[in-house]
Amino acid sequence: MSAMMDEATASHNATAAAPGGGAGTGLAGMLPEVQTLELLVAVSIFVAIHSLRQRRTQGLPSWPLVGMLPSLLLGLRGDMYEWITGVLKSRGGTFRFRGPWLTNLQCVVTADPRNLEHLLKTRFGSFPKGPYFRDTVRDLLGDGIFGADDDVWRRQRKAASLEFHSAEFRALTASSLVELVHRRLLPVLAGAESTGEAIDLQDVLLRLTFDNVCMIAFGVDPGCLSPGLPEIPFARAFEDATEATIVRFVTPTAVWRAMRALGVGHERVLRRSLAGVDAFAYDVIRKRKEELEAEATAAAGRRSDLLTVFTKMRDEDGRPAYSDKFLRDICVNFILAGRDTSSVALAWFFWLLGKNPAVEAKILEEIDGIVAARKATAGEVEEELVFQPEEVKRMEYLHAALSEALRLYPSVPVDHKEVVEDEVFPDGTVLKKGTKVIYAMYAMGRMESIWGEDCREYKPERWLRDGRFMSESAYKFTAFNGGPRLCLGKDFAYYQMKFAAASILHRYRVDVVEGHPVAPKMALTMYMKHGLKVTLTRRDKTKL
Repeated sequence: MSAMMDEATASHNATAAAPGGGAGTGLAGMLPEVQTLELLVAVSIFVAIHSLRQRRTQGLPSWPLVGMLPSLLLGLRGDMYEWITGVLKSRGGTFRFRGPWLTNLQCVVTADPRNLEHLLKTRFGSFPKGPYFRDTVRDLLGDGIFGADDDVWRRQRKAASLEFHSAEFRALTASSLVELVHRRLLPVLAGAESTGEAIDLQDVLLRLTFDNVCMIAFGVDPGCLSPGLPEIPFARAFEDATEATIVRFVTPTAVWRAMRALGVGHERVLRRSLAGVDAFAYDVIRKRKEELEAEATAAAGRRSDLLTVFTKMRDEDGRPAYSDKFLRDICVNFILAGRDTSSVALAWFFWLLGKNPAVEAKILEEIDGIVAARKATAGEVEEELVFQPEEVKRMEYLHAALSEALRLYPSVPVDHKEVVEDEVFPDGTVLKKGTKVIYAMYAMGRMESIWGEDCREYKPERWLRDGRFMSESAYKFTAFNGGPRLCLGKDFAYYQMKFAAASILHRYRVDVVEGHPVAPKMALTMYMKHGLKVTLTRRDKTKL
């Protein structure tokens, strides 16, 4: 009996103790998990604090694995160019961007004029466009001058330079501009003024320069600025191709190459648009060759466009110097370079005038003085006033106003180089072989260290000395590049802008539609994201 009671008691005690013993075992089992969680939280906080502290020394937080990519993505959501400007100012003009591991998003970004002179002139041979840039734009630009290096670039540059300075080429550019402005641009503006409807001035100006540069490059008129402003397939395809190409620069190379192979996303758009560009270009090349071979028309012998000049070139054996593919690349490159510089600059120029009426008044005063001088010598001015080249040259204040617009809103806001051997910038930045270098022209126009405390103000007077225009160093004002790659079409671009601007301002007051949003678009050139909606008001007709 006693034994049975002892057994029952032991059994009871064991049963009673069981729950307590189970709880102890469970808590002990959870301790490693709690400690692991605490460790992960502690490490995460440490990494976050360490990464954020690097903002002081590197300009941006740098995270494990992804580097500075989160900051870049945040910058892309807003005004990318202002974001870059802010970082550069905080870092004294140069900073090193660190992208995700094992990607090509690693580069040095600079807005220091000393560094620009070093890479654009002093050590020009050490800073080519580089394989990264060429591979990224090759589908659109091929081996054309915009992305070429070494002998390929030098051959094109030499041939194009000779042509740009020929009397025949200058006559072609001047006559085609007069025809386009007075037979197309002004009638389109007159139609908009008569109805009172708002028009997208950026679109109109892009059509003007696209027609103009196609006539210069291909010797054909696509008719973008025809009545009704029709959509031209080649122009649409060219625009879509440039937009799709710029996306590659913010996409890891492995990703966009995979997308290209699969034919998806922006790469599908690029493939389709390139088919349109190529169809137009090769058709023009074929017809031009047939025309030149047959000498069927007198016009064939008088043509001075770039396609004709390059098609006529022969090598040492008397064979054509360039293939059809190379001719296509040459012309497409010059269209890209010549279309946007003037039109985009003019769009920002007219927007700035709307915010600075005193500048517009001074431009009008200068134009009126030139018209009055013609009346004094000729006795009267023809009804359809066409400014002469020597009159355009005398428009000093207008030249300064356009340069100031380009300083604040350069048509190419950033450009790219790649160093081929170890280098050190004048500011002390160390560059290892293969480093990509981005120079930010947009940011340069907003650096107090370069342009003074009033750098964000629109002041054409900063370009004038005793009423005469005075240019700045190409490494301080880099809208037309500098060194051996200085833009061949710089003089023509200024003439084109001055002629078009004076012709418009002499006849119309241009008012930006109230409330119209104006912001830059991320592209190869600084388009306005939403265009430039304006209304036109005819000036006093007694002045015309």
